[in-house]
Amino acid sequence: MKQTIPTYDLSDISQHPFLIERMEMRNRSEDILLDKGIHRDSHYIFTCMESGHVKMMVDFNVMEAQDATIFCVLPGQVHQGLVMKDVYGWFLAVKSDLIPDTVRSVFEESLETIQPLRVDKGWIDKINTVAHLLYVSYTDEKFTSKEGFLVTQSLLNTLTGMFSFIYSEVNYSEISNESRALQLVRAFKILVRKEFKTLKSPSDYAEKLNISRGYLTEVIREVTGKPAQHWIHQEVLIEAKRLLAFTHLTVKEIAYELGYNDHTYFSRLFSKLENLSPSEFRIKAKDANHE
Repeated sequence: MKQTIPTYDLSDISQHPFLIERMEMRNRSEDILLDKGIHRDSHYIFTCMESGHVKMMVDFNVMEAQDATIFCVLPGQVHQGLVMKDVYGWFLAVKSDLIPDTVRSVFEESLETIQPLRVDKGWIDKINTVAHLLYVSYTDEKFTSKEGFLVTQSLLNTLTGMFSFIYSEVNYSEISNESRALQLVRAFKILVRKEFKTLKSPSDYAEKLNISRGYLTEVIREVTGKPAQHWIHQEVLIEAKRLLAFTHLTVKEIAYELGYNDHTYFSRLFSKLENLSPSEFRIKAKDANHE
């Protein structure tokens, strides 16, 4: 176990700001997903599986998929490929700045954990068509020109847009008629994910969002059923669990990394949220990793 969780950049596997590959039995995409062990990526990963069996761990959740399934792993999520068997489909890795804001909002501001989604043959055929065209533009030198890149970017937007459309249709149907309250919740959630190490209270976020603390807490509770502080603590908790399970950093070092100068306060907070002390959680996670 290392002092930090390995974080891989797209430049490690591609000279381009994205990588698209056909998954057919054992190839580089499978190596990328299986051989890195426990790690994060600084980029998005989209997969469309036509057939096969995949099992992976994403932020302590073991997810399994068979046959026609799509899935997305977000930048920063700690994950590990566990099983890839007879997989056919498409693998796409994309730098965040190439992802349209409308696509990012579906995944980064979602109120639920991103899960693998079963899709019908119609969607598989559509994704196949666009993915193949994108692959051709990615591998053909004719598309390296300024004009060619516009074609490639359009195809990339189309493909990632198809993923976000499917997810929004299945999980987030309210997006098409989004209320001001839901817009505020999404803005709050994405801000928390960016700033949880430095901003710790609902008042901090209310100030950033130019609203009163009372209004923020009322809306967050009404829409999510949980208080604003809950969501701040959840971001702290998942990152603390990542660092406890997958690094050798001490509890004091982890507290400091997460923005707490008082490590005893951090330990009490973690124990309250998880019903285990940081040390107990580390032991439990270590035992689970060796099963």
